[in-house]
Amino acid sequence: MLRINGHSHLLPYPEEIPSFMKEKEIFWIDQDREYMLQKNWKRPVTDSSFFLNEKLEWMENNNIDHAVVLNLSQLYGNGLREAEMKQVLRFQNDFNAKVQSNHPDKFTCGFVIHAGFVRSALWEIERCVEELGLRVLCLPTHYMDTVGEWRSIFEEEIEPILELADKYNLAIEIHPYDGEKFVKLENKNWRFHLVWMLAQCADAYHLYTLNGYFEKYKNIRVCFAHGGQLAQINLGRRIQGFDGRPDLFEGKTHPRKAVGHPNIYFDTLVHDTFSLELMLRRLGGSDQIILGLDDPYPLGEMKSDAQSSYPGKLLDLAREEGMITQAQQTEMWEDNVLNWLGEEVKAKILKHNNSKVS
Repeated sequence: MLRINGHSHLLPYPEEIPSFMKEKEIFWIDQDREYMLQKNWKRPVTDSSFFLNEKLEWMENNNIDHAVVLNLSQLYGNGLREAEMKQVLRFQNDFNAKVQSNHPDKFTCGFVIHAGFVRSALWEIERCVEELGLRVLCLPTHYMDTVGEWRSIFEEEIEPILELADKYNLAIEIHPYDGEKFVKLENKNWRFHLVWMLAQCADAYHLYTLNGYFEKYKNIRVCFAHGGQLAQINLGRRIQGFDGRPDLFEGKTHPRKAVGHPNIYFDTLVHDTFSLELMLRRLGGSDQIILGLDDPYPLGEMKSDAQSSYPGKLLDLAREEGMITQAQQTEMWEDNVLNWLGEEVKAKILKHNNSKVS
C-alpha cells in the first residue's frame, strides 16, 4: 500500500517569505528558524520537519510516501486590507504550487482563498486550478467579511465559490483557526486549539449539512479536519433540535441525511481509539475516514516520547484493539485519501508512485 498523509503543513524557509510580510508584521519566520511570528504573536517551530528538506527526510524515516500539504492557517488573510490579502494568499498558493511541481511524487498541495471577497476568490480559484494545477481548496471554518463580521464558511454568500469548486471537481479541506478573534474568552491553556477548534469544525459541518450542500454540489468532496470530532458526538442533539423546533429549520436538510454521505470525509486526528470507534459506528464503517497526521504540529501524530506518540499510532492501536481490520487500515492510509482527492489527482499520485504500488 501507499501510506498517504491527508493532513500536513509546511513552512517556507525564512528567506522565501516576501519582505513586505515581515515589514507589515503579517507573518514571518525568524532567521534561526525557531519561531513563526505575526504582530503580537509568536509560536515556536517545534520540529525541523516544518521545512521542506527536513520534511522529506522525516517522511522517508517514517515510511510516508505522499502528503497533502494544506495552507498555513495564519495565512487565511482575515482582517487584512484587500490588496494585502491578495498578495499574501498569492504568495501562499504560489509557494504550495512550487512544492507540488518540484516534488509531484511526494506532495499534493492545497490553495486558499478569502470568502469575504467572492469575485477575487473566483479569480484565484481559476488561477490556481488552470495555471498552477492545484486541486485541493482549503477553506477556514469561519472568515471575516468586508464589514468586519465573522461568518461561517457555509452560508449563502459563498455559494458562487462552491459552484466553481463543483465545476472543477475539487477536493475541499475545512480547517479551523482564529477562534480567539470572535469567541470572547481569554486565550489561556491552549483552549482555542484544544476545545474551540473542534467546535468551529462542528459549526461548519452543521451549516454545510443543514444547507444541503452535499446534495446541491455533487462533484465536490469535503473533508473536515480533526475528525470533525464534536460533529460526531453532537448528532443526536442536532436531530433533537431539528425535530423539536421545526420553525427554526424551515427549508433545511435533516441532519441524519448527511451521515455517511460518500462526499463527506473526516480525518483520523482524534487522538484516542474511543473517538475513532464513535466515528466508525456513526459513519457505518471506515470509507469516509482518511489518514491525517497534522504534522509537524505538536497536536499532530509526531514521534514523541512525552506524548507516547508516532505517525500512524492511532490506526495501529485501533487494529490491535480489533476496531478495524488490516484492510480498513490500508484503505484509510491510501484508498480513502485518493477517493477524496479525486480521479485526476489519484492518477497523478499513482503514476509517480508506480514502482511502490507495483
